[in-house]
Amino acid sequence: MEFKTFVFYFLSAIMVFASLRVVTARNPVHAALFLVLAFFTASGVWLLLQAEFLAISLVLVYVGAVMVLFLFVVMMLDINIDRLREGFWSYLPLGSIIALLMVLEMGVILGGSYFDILEIGVPQTAAGESNVQSIGRLLFTDYVYPFELASVILLVGIVAAVALTLREKRKTKLVSPATQVFVKAKDRVRVLQMPAEKRD
Repeated sequence: MEFKTFVFYFLSAIMVFASLRVVTARNPVHAALFLVLAFFTASGVWLLLQAEFLAISLVLVYVGAVMVLFLFVVMMLDINIDRLREGFWSYLPLGSIIALLMVLEMGVILGGSYFDILEIGVPQTAAGESNVQSIGRLLFTDYVYPFELASVILLVGIVAAVALTLREKRKTKLVSPATQVFVKAKDRVRVLQMPAEKRD
């Protein structure tokens, strides 16, 4: 077995284990950390495919920004895990069917490339051209509509997250300086006349 093949199987085993732990971990912080591990091992697989730009982008964007933000949100929110897990087993049949379809699709693609049924190969870039130039040319020529569609879906996700966060008006103790400036003393201070009590 070649060293490159060994590294591929090693990274793949770690990625499968981390992906399973993302789903099965009881603590959401642990699940997020296992997702970070899965992203790192996926970037290692991208490096084996000589796609250095995609590997660095995966680490910088997802691990460096998205997952750190997700960790902060999970750690700051008080999430009732037991309530979220009440209906977990009711979704098991649908989840099993979807997982089986995904495994079947991956088996068809990997088996087709192994038995030379499908023509799947990693295109090599030219000598004077980098991966960034190739990806940029493909994104803005052949795949410009899927690229724009993905950006619209991300925008819809951001708007939906903000709408879900602000759906209830919370009572806060915010101070408005504009209203404080125009407050008069008679509105703030009220003098009460109370009868005096005489004690012996």
